[in-house]
Amino acid sequence: MFGNYKVFEEAKTWLNKLLKESSDSSIKNKLRGNAIISFFPAASDGDDIQLYHPDTLSPTKKLHGLRQQSDKEHDQPCLCISDFIKPLNFDGKPEDYVGLFVCGILGAQEIAENLEKKLMDDYASIMVKALADRLAEAFAEWLHLQVRRNYWGYSKNEDLNATDLISIKYEGIRPAPGYPTQSDHREKLTMWEIMPAEKEAGIILTDSLAMHPASSVSGLYFAHPQSEYFSLGKIDRDQVKDYAIRRGESVEEVERWLSPNLGYDA
Repeated sequence: MFGNYKVFEEAKTWLNKLLKESSDSSIKNKLRGNAIISFFPAASDGDDIQLYHPDTLSPTKKLHGLRQQSDKEHDQPCLCISDFIKPLNFDGKPEDYVGLFVCGILGAQEIAENLEKKLMDDYASIMVKALADRLAEAFAEWLHLQVRRNYWGYSKNEDLNATDLISIKYEGIRPAPGYPTQSDHREKLTMWEIMPAEKEAGIILTDSLAMHPASSVSGLYFAHPQSEYFSLGKIDRDQVKDYAIRRGESVEEVERWLSPNLGYDA
């Protein structure tokens, strides 16, 4: 117990130090938060979500969804992210929206490398990286609050305390590609193609589709009052084949990227 308390106190000390340095214009290497948020008209198309240009309403990119298929009771729905978006209306126009965001804490890597090379302080380097990761998650939470109350404004009268926020008592979700709700990391490629995340936020995708800097968060915003987080779980070969057709690629390629979710031996 004492050890955990000591680490917590040291983390607070380092956090205060980093915040103080970040406000000092004379210091070159310091933490800074960057983010980009975009909103697109959208319509569900089966298990996919078609995005549209905000001005012309012409179709642009598609977000591909995967549907729960296993470990469900007979009366439980098998969810997909497209369930939270309205289809096209009778006039063939989208009447819903999807939000996209990328945010991150930049500068931690440079500070950590300086601590390692010049001060030989590996522990402090690890502490800085860990704090940057926590700050990135807090940044994502704060941005989501601003989206709900201001930028999108679908929950203007929201009045929740910190405990309520941690318990996700607000409306809407922000699932991230590569995580349980949509397990395919390649959906991040679509996000980076449709909004200038690298140019505006300085956050890039690596060849393995990780984000750099590592203290970054990305995801989608859904406003549907009944939207919820869910775990995809295991999927069968029929859905893999359908997903491959929708993405225009081979079944083998899909199986490679979704291997942890396969409910059969590939």
